[in-house]
Amino acid sequence: MNQIVNNVKTALFLGLLTALIVSLGAWFGGDQGMIIAFIIAGAMNFGSYFFSDKIALMSMKATEVGPEHPLYGIVERLAQRAGLPMPRVYVSPFPAPNAFATGRNPSHAAVCATQGLLDLLSSEQIAGVMSHELAHVKHRDILITTVAATMAGAITILLREVFWFGGFGGRSDRRDGGGNILIELALLLLAPFAAMLIQMAISRSREFNADSGGAEICGEPMWLASALQKLEMGNKAIPTDVSPAFNAMFISEPKNLRGSFVGLFRTHPKLEARLVNLIGRPNV
Repeated sequence: MNQIVNNVKTALFLGLLTALIVSLGAWFGGDQGMIIAFIIAGAMNFGSYFFSDKIALMSMKATEVGPEHPLYGIVERLAQRAGLPMPRVYVSPFPAPNAFATGRNPSHAAVCATQGLLDLLSSEQIAGVMSHELAHVKHRDILITTVAATMAGAITILLREVFWFGGFGGRSDRRDGGGNILIELALLLLAPFAAMLIQMAISRSREFNADSGGAEICGEPMWLASALQKLEMGNKAIPTDVSPAFNAMFISEPKNLRGSFVGLFRTHPKLEARLVNLIGRPNV
């Protein structure tokens, strides 16, 4: 049943993002722009399915590690406990403490921890974090979160390209004085946030489920609970130099958004709620 629900959510998510891209194409390029945007959206969906894990790992400059690395041994033991195929294991040089899982299914999964996380946490806390990521793999969340990040980021890039270089060529009034430059500027600013809101609609409940599932995999909820507290403080101290479109992918929301409305665009539940979900109280 969970698999069916996740498949439906994945299809809905891709459909909404595709509709957003096609609508933007229609606005900027008329019928021709809509057709071009539809083709682009189809190519993005195909590319996201097969290559979104590589894009995510490249964005974090991650390097694959083998049995010689302590993280590999931790993940290997936990994957056996979870009854999962051994995922590829990566380390990112980023100093902000964080981790994520990616891949289109459990047989093509990868987990990644930043060097900042490995330096900050104890081995037990690292096991708690990796259990959370393996729970995402087991629940088959990893495809939708990685596709979400890839497509939301692509929407931002596409809009900038369209705005600065003249659109898709289908709207003759755009440069002839008939187009409303203020509306187009608003689209440039708001469409990426619309993509983020779509991500948020399905991201937060998955984090609660991954926390609970991770606690079951490692057998010690306190390992993950104490790690989440450290990660929250660590990410406040060290912002993550990555596009906000990728925020939903991480175990702890990176602090790369600024301003008074940041809370509106949270892709993760608040720390207190996650701790209550894990151990029944808002602090460790």
